[in-house]
Amino acid sequence: MNSLNMLRQVPLLDLSREIREMKPQLLQAIEGVLDSGVFIMGTQVKEFEREAAEYLGVRHAIGLNSGTDALVIGLMAAGIGPGDEVVTTPFTFFATAEAISQVGARPVFVDVDERTGNLDVERLEAAVTASTKAIVPVHLFGQPVNMDRVAAVAKKYGLLVLEDTAQAFGAEFRGRKAGTIGDIGCFSFFPSKNLGAYGDGGLLATNDDEYAAKAAMLRAHGSKVKYHNEAVGFNSRLDELQAAILRLKLPRLEEWNESRRGAADVYRELLDGVPGIALPEAEEGTKHSFHQYTIRVLGGKRNEVQAALKRRGISTMVYYPIPVHRLPVYEALDVRLPTAERLAGEVLSLPLWPGMDREVQEHVASQLIESL
Repeated sequence: MNSLNMLRQVPLLDLSREIREMKPQLLQAIEGVLDSGVFIMGTQVKEFEREAAEYLGVRHAIGLNSGTDALVIGLMAAGIGPGDEVVTTPFTFFATAEAISQVGARPVFVDVDERTGNLDVERLEAAVTASTKAIVPVHLFGQPVNMDRVAAVAKKYGLLVLEDTAQAFGAEFRGRKAGTIGDIGCFSFFPSKNLGAYGDGGLLATNDDEYAAKAAMLRAHGSKVKYHNEAVGFNSRLDELQAAILRLKLPRLEEWNESRRGAADVYRELLDGVPGIALPEAEEGTKHSFHQYTIRVLGGKRNEVQAALKRRGISTMVYYPIPVHRLPVYEALDVRLPTAERLAGEVLSLPLWPGMDREVQEHVASQLIESL
């Protein structure tokens, strides 16, 4: 899509340049899988796991069917189950809490930091009880949580730390890749992610040999040896076609993430000081991957502004309109978390992708300013 057409209709994410540039390589890789006749757990998966582990700096990377499965399998591999409490954030995609409930544990929601939308680490310790067994921080929109504070609480109480890194592949906290600082990191390769497949896919990363072995067993119906099932597991395998695609894209990830950060800088230049909005910032000591560029529209005008932008051809998205603790499935918990609830009425994600033309960003910014 060229810039002139883009100005008439701006999508939230445009993958056309990526696909156009990589199409010959992608087709060759797909053809190679077709010619091999191996579509499940073959060479492409093994090599992608090796390359992902090397990129992340961990001992083990286990390819899975989705980021959601990574969360569920990660919790199960660590022995989290019925009777356990898991502290997490209410301002996230439902899968974070859903995974906790799927293993029979109870999610305990802690309110969030107003500036980042991430778990408020200052409130974390107060949520720990005798039943708490794990903490699941979420690196929302690609902004890493303060993992030093999370690790300190976890160490004090002997808790597992499982990082939900679905939106933050390649983000860093004080020089360490997000998803590698806790005991287990969980990643999603949903097509819109910074490292996206062209279908579903996920990854579990860990330095713990036992967790890795259990995760590998659970993804294959609970078996290490075919037809010798040791546990009730899942059919959750990253397929060869997606692995081949991800292998091509992984070497481009740093370049793409840097381009996203550059686009975020342009938005800040264009929107800094505009009344009625608050802009996202990268915390000191972190590298934000800007999976989303999410502003806050203040004064109760978010829905009005979003509707105005839609009329002007600008696509935006609200992540997330209802905090998880207020969803029907968790209403019985009767929890009120005012910051998360307020942010749900203010957040608005603007169009962002690697290689985004400044002209398009100027158009988005001008239309936003006129809509306020």
